[in-house]
Amino acid sequence: MNKTIITIIIAILSGCNTDINNKTTKVDGDYFYVGTYTDGESDGIYKYKLNYDGSLDSIGLVAITENPSFLALSSDKKYLVTCNEINSADGQGTVESYKIDGDSLTFINRSLSGGAHPCFVAIEDKGYVLTANYTGGNIGLLKLNDNGELSLLLDVEQHYGEGDTERQDKPHAHSVWLVPNTDEVISVDLGTNELWFSKIDSISNKLTPENPQKLSLEKGAGPRHLSFHPKQNFIYVLNELNSTISLVRKNDIGNYEILNTISTLPIDFVDKNTCADIHVSSDGKFLYASNRGHNSIAIFNIDDENGELSIIGFESTMGDGPRNFTLSLDGKFLLVANQNTNNIVSFKRNIENGELVFVSEVNAPKPVCLLFE
Repeated sequence: MNKTIITIIIAILSGCNTDINNKTTKVDGDYFYVGTYTDGESDGIYKYKLNYDGSLDSIGLVAITENPSFLALSSDKKYLVTCNEINSADGQGTVESYKIDGDSLTFINRSLSGGAHPCFVAIEDKGYVLTANYTGGNIGLLKLNDNGELSLLLDVEQHYGEGDTERQDKPHAHSVWLVPNTDEVISVDLGTNELWFSKIDSISNKLTPENPQKLSLEKGAGPRHLSFHPKQNFIYVLNELNSTISLVRKNDIGNYEILNTISTLPIDFVDKNTCADIHVSSDGKFLYASNRGHNSIAIFNIDDENGELSIIGFESTMGDGPRNFTLSLDGKFLLVANQNTNNIVSFKRNIENGELVFVSEVNAPKPVCLLFE
């Protein structure tokens, strides 16, 4: 057999192998981690797979740890960080880092979070780690080094004040966010009913307050989470206590202001409800918010010009207590973690009109956070 024929055969075989590999990759799907509360059947962090048809598979337990209620990935996706929503002997919660090793997580180290009951964690591109400590009413600052090791606590931004409802008797920091393409940090405090603004000073490793430092929300709103518009200067703040979304924008003089507020519930719904999570689609056309009580995902259209929301409809979460949800990496699916019914549900997302259609569900022990690799 001459060299030309051999070369052709190798090329054909290589082409076939490439096709096979591509099909294998496509069938393999996208993997995601699940943070849980461990006061029941859960033992820590679990891993699942979203197949390309929207079905869900359980991979299993990947880390034994207590109350890993929120998860974050380092910018290089080599490390996973979780907050442990518990208190140590000195009244502080903890933050843990793990190395991602295939279908397992390898524990690296643990540091104090700076306050009691940390319920949120975020990682900045340079490795700074921010925690929101709910009972402590403050934000903790740490840093992740190149080997995935957490520093000791570097700084604490202590909040002060109170709101107007029973749950707002003192500060309750619920989440902390890094403003895209800036060094600015927005802390969301349900207790004081405010957004707090600061910056990370990389020289002193401190959080320095902005001026003005705070923005007050509507009385009794109880801000919890927020989502940034991917293309415009709009921020959507989800208010847990009065089930609303506030549209916020930085004005021409650099101060944040509230443009309007809209309900996340149907007009005729009168039962108890609290909101939990919020996300804007990557194209900036649609917004989704979770209702606990109504047990639904509220679907909104976003106006291209002014960022205002208009309701499209509501989709049942097929479970109770949708604490957290996420969009798939390609934006084709929306996954919901129903805390009280121990299930994760996937919906096919219509990218043209934003609507959701049920696809699949899988059992999960008290799921409260979903994070794609």
